[in-house]
Amino acid sequence: MDFKELISIARQAAIKAGEAIIEIYESGDFSIEAKSDDSPLTLADKASHNVIVSYLEKTDLPILSEEGSAVPYVERKNWDYFWLIDPLDGTKEFIKKNGEFTVNIALVHETKVIAGVVYTPVLEDEYWAIKGEGAFKNGEQIRVNSFKLSDDNLKVVASRSHLNGDTQQFMDGLSNPEVVSKGSSLKLLMVAEGDADLYPRYAPTMEWDTAAAQIVVEEAGGTVNQKDTTDSVVYNKENLLNPYFLVSGKI
Repeated sequence: MDFKELISIARQAAIKAGEAIIEIYESGDFSIEAKSDDSPLTLADKASHNVIVSYLEKTDLPILSEEGSAVPYVERKNWDYFWLIDPLDGTKEFIKKNGEFTVNIALVHETKVIAGVVYTPVLEDEYWAIKGEGAFKNGEQIRVNSFKLSDDNLKVVASRSHLNGDTQQFMDGLSNPEVVSKGSSLKLLMVAEGDADLYPRYAPTMEWDTAAAQIVVEEAGGTVNQKDTTDSVVYNKENLLNPYFLVSGKI
């Protein structure tokens, strides 16, 4: 299995998918939150999905996509390697037209992510990682911050307006944390590149939302662990809903 060749294909796919999204994104003004069949958001989702699949199907590996057909667990539980993709992550950001949405492509081996690419179509930033090879943004290696949980003013990715009980409890255990925010899977990448120290995600997400960014965090020296454990978030579960998790730099 040539991971460098596979991630090269995935990187090409992500950039081309981003171009397809941008065509729709810049085609006019819109404010449609619902995924109706003819909304710009849905058109962009589908266009990105179709582009990505056209590239990845050349690898002869199975594909699990948010926008693809559901694959029964009885079938996918026997997969060795497979692609896990979110063709357009960041619905609210797309609608707000703030540019903070992403294309996410991960390569999973059984239950662990071993390579991934995240691309931002508006910002044209490209993040990627291969297990054991480091994490990169636009060709430059990135690293997480090192810190102690007792440090003052740690930067924590969280929603200022929607701090739920679990997240607030976590924040209360820190010393004067600074709240920072960002859309889509970019929240994990803020930790990966040292723009934030911690990201407690104590709210629902799906596997395709996090897989590609998780390997970038891990290869940058950080962790994506299930809440209150030292166990990494894993993939291809029967239920594709993620557990609550904490993204962290190097403690």
